Amino acid sequence: MKHAPRGELLVTISIMLGTIMHVLDTTIANVALPNMQGSLSASSEQITWVLTSYIVASPIMTLSVRYLAQRFGRRRILPWSVSGFTLASMLCGQASSLNEMVFWRLLQGVFGASLVPLSQAILLDIYPPEKHAVAMSTWSMGIMLGPILGPTLGGWLAD
Repeated sequence: MKHAPRGELLVTISIMLGTIMHVLDTTIANVALPNMQGSLSASSEQITWVLTSYIVASPIMTLSVRYLAQRFGRRRILPWSVSGFTLASMLCGQASSLNEMVFWRLLQGVFGASLVPLSQAILLDIYPPEKHAVAMSTWSMGIMLGPILGPTLGGWLAD
């Protein structure tokens, strides 16, 4: 890939936003579980599947990202991942049963799994080697926002 001399910060921020959504989604449902439990008529044991489905699907699918990126290319995989993740997120908001919510959260994990490794690889491609440390540190600072914002946003949305 060619190095992008201009707009590197804009690219970093846009790539970082997709990754923040994935990281944020690992914690956003934690605060909303009691509300979801009541809305979906689920027991406390059943509602934990909303978290478990996402947490299990994401690392399993992360293993296949390298293969998929080599087979189809990063530029094809990333838009599919962002689109699938966004669609699954919208469908989570529309879920009317526990089974639906678990299924959509599972798909969120499947599509969101590639966001972190692909964003890092793309950043390393567009920045020259002497700027890799700056790119990764900027990206990492943004990623730290996800776990901080997740519970706050989840509580706000649940209210």
